[in-house]
Amino acid sequence: MQDKTLYSLHANICKALANPIRIEIIDVLNEKELSFGDLQEVTGVLKSNLSQHLSLMVSSGILIQRREGLNAYFKLATPKIGTACRLMREVLIENLRKNSDLLTQFEK
Repeated sequence: MQDKTLYSLHANICKALANPIRIEIIDVLNEKELSFGDLQEVTGVLKSNLSQHLSLMVSSGILIQRREGLNAYFKLATPKIGTACRLMREVLIENLRKNSDLLTQFEK
């Protein structure tokens, strides 16, 4: 591919996902929309820290924010984000199993 723009944009999305709190937020929002307060309660993340994470995720196109009165609600921009994170978790689990099997072989 001559134009590397798509790779750069892809990398930016991956960078935005490269944080355990943000991955947890995606997991929590996988099938429902939640308010800021609900997200804070579920994740236990401090208000200012959660606000920064959500802001970055909205600006990266991972989440959609909507306001209703004084409340802000968040949801995944597309279900594909949740699917991508689940697939990566499956890859992680497979790698852990492989490494566990390898470790077991060396311990024999």
